[in-house]
Amino acid sequence: MSTYKRAIYPGTFDPITNGHLDIIRRAHRMFDEIIIAVAESEAKKPMFNFAQRVHMVKAVTADLPNIQVRGFNNLLVNLSDELDANIIIRGLRAVSDFEYELQMGYANASLKKELETIYLMPSLEHAFVSSSVVRTILNFDGKVEHLVPPKALELIKCER
Repeated sequence: MSTYKRAIYPGTFDPITNGHLDIIRRAHRMFDEIIIAVAESEAKKPMFNFAQRVHMVKAVTADLPNIQVRGFNNLLVNLSDELDANIIIRGLRAVSDFEYELQMGYANASLKKELETIYLMPSLEHAFVSSSVVRTILNFDGKVEHLVPPKALELIKCER
């Protein structure tokens, strides 16, 4: 039995925020390998297209060893089978996140009993940061420097 621990951190990352990066860095200390799985999620009508979001996450995490970034457009349980990873990382900012995440965790576990979901809270300074807040501010040409990693900000400025 292997003690190597691989975890998946799924999301749309539209765009990746300092809150996401906080979760990634903290999970990185807990696991041997983190696969950041960028969901295509066209139903959510993302601000940034799929390729842009994957590129942005790769750029932001390039300095972290044992991090892979890949896109996906299937069930998370199927991706976990493909990647031989039975640990899912999710972030919880507030009680409002908890209900949704609990429901998703149970749904995934009903499809694959070996799948474990670990919930991490972002550091207090990032607890209010969400991609939707960033998108709203961007829609009004507001400043987001304090909400997104510098490499993401560079790419956001290029894409807009």
